[in-house]
Amino acid sequence: MLFLLAMLPLGAYGQEGTHELTGQLGSRASLLVLHGAKDPDGSWRLAGEYLILPTLQRRFLECEASPEIGVTTLREGATPILFGRSPTGELRGTWRNGVFKGARYAPGGQERERFEFSEEFPALDTYSASIRCDAADAAYASNLNLAVESGKLRSLEWRSKVAASGHTCALSGAQQEPFKGGLRFAAGRCSVTLRELGDYVRIAAEGCSEQCGSQAYFEPLLVDRRGNCRLMRPEAR
Repeated sequence: MLFLLAMLPLGAYGQEGTHELTGQLGSRASLLVLHGAKDPDGSWRLAGEYLILPTLQRRFLECEASPEIGVTTLREGATPILFGRSPTGELRGTWRNGVFKGARYAPGGQERERFEFSEEFPALDTYSASIRCDAADAAYASNLNLAVESGKLRSLEWRSKVAASGHTCALSGAQQEPFKGGLRFAAGRCSVTLRELGDYVRIAAEGCSEQCGSQAYFEPLLVDRRGNCRLMRPEAR
């Protein structure tokens, strides 16, 4: 997955790696995911996207920045590659103490809507669910069995298959780890994270190469309050 590039103030991109933020774009609940890397010359490259929930409308953003830049400006596009393409908008704002807020502008400069994102996700200490679901499309299939009671893991089994290669993933025997702003379960290097996103809980895995064939993976899932789930595979619109 490709991620957004941004011009961030020094306090915002003091760390390399992945950052997730939850919040509102206008009146719509949204998720923002950022990846940052520092070049040898001291400039920063960040790549990411935001997703509108629950429609999964997806927008990519990009830029490069030096630490001296004080305003966050995100150039927005409908495809991961924005170079040479007309932007669909721009997000401008400030990022302080884990909060990114400002306004989204049309290509002509008109303000469209306000936004505010935070790195603080709701706690899931009281979360309880018994999830048994199959989610699939033409290219991928996933089967998840997960039981959580009052924020404590009872059982987890997750399997997936990629149609084109026939390669599979199989995860079980995970143990709970301390985690702020959600729940995290780990089996070796593989970790499964639960985050609350408005009316949904997102379940995502990372570092699971030992549990998967070379071309297999775990697609993130969205689970509603009734325990129904869907693939979190966004579409650019």
